[in-house]
Amino acid sequence: MLEHRPVVIDRTGADIHDEARRIRAHGPVAPVELPGGVRAWSITGHAAARLALSDHRFSKDPRRHWTAYVDGRIGDDFPLIGWVLMDNLTTTHGADHTRLRRLTAKAFTPRRVAAMRPGIERLVAELLDELAAVPPGRPVDLKAAFAHPLPSRVICDLFGIPPEARARMLRGGETNVDTTLTPEESAANVEQWHREMYEFVESRRRTPGDDLTTDLIAAKEDGSQLSDSELVGTLHLLLATGTEPVMNLITNAVAALLTHPEQLALVRSGEVDLREAVEETLRVQAPVAHLPFRFTTEEVVLGGVTIPRGEPVLINFAGIGRDPALHGADADRFDVARKDKEHLSFGHGIYRCIGAPLAWLETEIALTALFDRFPRLTLAVDEGELEPQATFIMNGRLTLPVLTEPAVVGSPSDVTV
Repeated sequence: MLEHRPVVIDRTGADIHDEARRIRAHGPVAPVELPGGVRAWSITGHAAARLALSDHRFSKDPRRHWTAYVDGRIGDDFPLIGWVLMDNLTTTHGADHTRLRRLTAKAFTPRRVAAMRPGIERLVAELLDELAAVPPGRPVDLKAAFAHPLPSRVICDLFGIPPEARARMLRGGETNVDTTLTPEESAANVEQWHREMYEFVESRRRTPGDDLTTDLIAAKEDGSQLSDSELVGTLHLLLATGTEPVMNLITNAVAALLTHPEQLALVRSGEVDLREAVEETLRVQAPVAHLPFRFTTEEVVLGGVTIPRGEPVLINFAGIGRDPALHGADADRFDVARKDKEHLSFGHGIYRCIGAPLAWLETEIALTALFDRFPRLTLAVDEGELEPQATFIMNGRLTLPVLTEPAVVGSPSDVTV
């Protein structure tokens, strides 16, 4: 089969959907070039991704299965080195992954998640009260004022992060998905992030609390506990994935509904359930766009191409949800009434996101309360003015300026965001 020239990934994430279309034009699995000139493979086909996410020949462990890294050809100057150095579910394979998943999943049991509902509802009401205090006609950034503080405060409360340390400890994960960083900036972020998390773990070890960090320190599985490196890496993962994807899901859902008023009307009338609108958002605007990394443990034929052993593979969720092979010629169209909304935005099989139930709970409570409280909520800018995040890994908006109420006639409005 003729090999195509790799699509060079735009590290700024200026248009992840156009990029996914260009990758898909070469097939459901196609070569790409990552920052630093590193060759990799991107999966945009739904069927191929489903297979890869359940195939043991796709490892997440770079230390064992990325040939170029093992051989020393990938060094600390690789711009995405932060995704290689972590020691958690994103970088383990086989029995190690199973052990970590069992230990970590105890943080998100159905009973524990259900018990969080009253606290989430109170927090949502508090954040909406603050939004309601904004004068009519004055734009407010819904991402900064609502979509970010909700999941970040929930996950920090869950793990016992003290209020004065939250911004600092969350910043490491937020920075790690910024694919415009230089290698030096990325390495410095990883080093600082690790140091701060180690200090927090030690503080919890000295003074246990009623929180999940304390539970993870004490957790055992078949006599095994998390090592210090695994514990720090797991906290990195859970704090980051407990904030960024949920923030993007809420932001993307609001943006999609406000820019498709006929779709919002279907939800408001009860003709379409809000959950269906969230599912469609997950399909057409996956909160994670292009996730690193998997590594082939042997030569694999997938989607009509042969991926050599030991090469990096990315799961292109932004492209998978819009795969025309599954969703037809209108796969790019946001349609809450669409019958088939199948997607893989929370992963699949043993790689399904363990925090998905909590993400769903937060999103449903947030959107229900938001649209009930502000029935005249509108965008404060044209849709074309909404800027993307500076990353090709995540799929979100830089800001989401909205008006909770129209301007009062005869009153000046502050148009700054």
